[in-house]
Amino acid sequence: MLFSPQLPLPLEPRRALRLDDFVAGPNGAVVAAINDLATQEDQSVFLYGPSGSGKTHLLSAACIRARESGRSAFYLKLSDLDDDAVHSLRGLEQVGLVCLDDLDAVAGNARWEEALFHFINRLRAERRCLLVASRQRLRRLPLELPDLGSRLAWGLRLELLPLDDAAKLRVLEVHAESLGLTLAPELGRYLLSRGPRDMASLLALVSRLQQAAFQDKRPLTVPLLRQLLAER
Repeated sequence: MLFSPQLPLPLEPRRALRLDDFVAGPNGAVVAAINDLATQEDQSVFLYGPSGSGKTHLLSAACIRARESGRSAFYLKLSDLDDDAVHSLRGLEQVGLVCLDDLDAVAGNARWEEALFHFINRLRAERRCLLVASRQRLRRLPLELPDLGSRLAWGLRLELLPLDDAAKLRVLEVHAESLGLTLAPELGRYLLSRGPRDMASLLALVSRLQQAAFQDKRPLTVPLLRQLLAER
């Protein structure tokens, strides 16, 4: 029987994920560039990759790295905000590193695009750093304001490349560890062979597996995983 040595706890991360936790695979240069960004001035990075590729992990970890180096940092998830929240950008040009996640969510929104354009200008004037994440590469974003595209293109543009199965398995293990679990390798391999191929869906299944095991007071097993896969 394959199970964690302890029953899982409620679905909450136990610790913040750091750059050292990121399973880089072919993306070692991306991680190195973000580590450098977190400790420098007047730099910007546009990071893109599919859902589940680790963008949010990297942005959150960059904030931790910046604070460890004595700089201020702020993370903002744009998909959580509505049009009335454009004021959230006010004053952020005074922060050492600003990380903006889910740019896709506001691309094509005239109000947000104008606010972002002026914010980036203010941030550049203060010689601060910016890390922006998107599912789409810059030229494919439906931006209505060309000048915003030019501002976002000022710095590095980095793509997160797909992982092989060995790296995907390690990502699932790290995600489980962040929830206080130990994911047996056999269970992870079963998930990779029988589950969806995209990382976002795989990570969601690990979270559902943890939640189901906690609610039913059951260990993490292949039968439980098989049941969840059948319910998809």
